[in-house]
Amino acid sequence: MEPANRKLIRPSMNEVKDPKVRKDAVKKQIPPDQTNAENFYYIKQMQSKTPMVIVLKDGETLDGVIEWYDKGCLKVNREGAPNLLIFKSNIKYMYKQGDPGG
Repeated sequence: MEPANRKLIRPSMNEVKDPKVRKDAVKKQIPPDQTNAENFYYIKQMQSKTPMVIVLKDGETLDGVIEWYDKGCLKVNREGAPNLLIFKSNIKYMYKQGDPGG
């Protein structure tokens, strides 16, 4: 059996002389600021018209379907009650209506 040809990996002379060059080449990338998970969740609930329960910071609960959203607020359609525009900063949490985890 013949020995396999192996390529020796060596750093370039610039990397050996200047350690900054080597650090920059190995530096990890910074993760993105946004994962878009929130957008994906809202779109999924809007498309399926999922009844949601929204709990506000003051403890009040609202039932309804999310019609649309933007960076700062949600529009919630409610049956038998006026539709609402809710600022996201006032929302404590939300869950699907009838969800046992909620």
